[in-house]
Amino acid sequence: MEKSVFAGKTLMITGGTGSFGHTVLKHFLTTDIGEIRIFSRDEKKQDDMRHELQVNYPEYFQKVKFYIGDVRNIQSLRDAMPGVDYIFHAAALKQVPSCEFFPMEAVRTNVEGTDNLLHAAIENDVKNVVCLSTDKAAYPINAMGISKAMMEHVVTANARVAAERGKTTICCTRYGNVMCSRGSVIPLFVDQIRAGNPITITDPNMTRFLMNLDEAVDLVMFAFQHGRPGDLFIQKSDASTIGVLAQAVQKLFGDTGTRIIGTRHGEKLYETLMTQEERLRAEDMGDYYRVSADNRDLNYDKFVVKGQVNTQADEAYTSHNTRRLNVDETVAKIMTTDYIKEQLANWGK
Repeated sequence: MEKSVFAGKTLMITGGTGSFGHTVLKHFLTTDIGEIRIFSRDEKKQDDMRHELQVNYPEYFQKVKFYIGDVRNIQSLRDAMPGVDYIFHAAALKQVPSCEFFPMEAVRTNVEGTDNLLHAAIENDVKNVVCLSTDKAAYPINAMGISKAMMEHVVTANARVAAERGKTTICCTRYGNVMCSRGSVIPLFVDQIRAGNPITITDPNMTRFLMNLDEAVDLVMFAFQHGRPGDLFIQKSDASTIGVLAQAVQKLFGDTGTRIIGTRHGEKLYETLMTQEERLRAEDMGDYYRVSADNRDLNYDKFVVKGQVNTQADEAYTSHNTRRLNVDETVAKIMTTDYIKEQLANWGK
């Protein structure tokens, strides 16, 4: 069998006990990868993951090493990083209302934490770092999105420095809602139906991109394989309204009615995956867009504009203007997730 680029290598995942980390492990654990380091701050989740791996992957679990630490503490990152070849950076504060009430906490984890991680990676000559961002970073209106937008700028700045040193390639991915990930709306709907309660909808006309966890990992892998310093990768994604999503979940699990509760703190009516300005310099790569970094320096007077200037791109790429799924298509989409399959298999037991 042909060796993969990960053969014998060490991959570190920050925030590795989350939904994304679990899916990466599913993809990599039984391959020729050398070691996977899970870096996070929650000892209980690490212990749960450790026992789960021992039960389900007795031949492979020893490939996984656990490191307690916090991206806010650069020394804990430095301690975990010697020998690491590649990093997937998923550690973040993601819950929109929480970040709205505690914005500096979002800054410390999402902005300063990313800067810490990238400095430690450059110091340790890590070959590739892929940072995970969110659609909420495009035209951000809430603290979580603003912190992630700043994170993207921190990625670009550090990528430039790393490229000058020539040993570390840093790039970024941006994606929409990952269905059935921890804290997302579909598990909430399922729990409400199981309890016999009406499901709570913020605004039925609100639209959201829909991705499953495997697609999220595929996007990170595409960025890993094709990323140049400072690149931003975006997957073309389907979307649905929250109303249609609720109908799809109830079509599978039973109709207990709905209750409209109004938008939460900091919520948008629709999400933007790529801004109008980014579209000016985006490259269509099939299932993905690559938005190249602006690599000009600060000596603006040497840049002379000649010829015709494009000042208007297509409109931004949003959950309102992408392909919109109907109820049956949304059912088919959410059925691609392991969570929904498991819930249906055990429903009523």
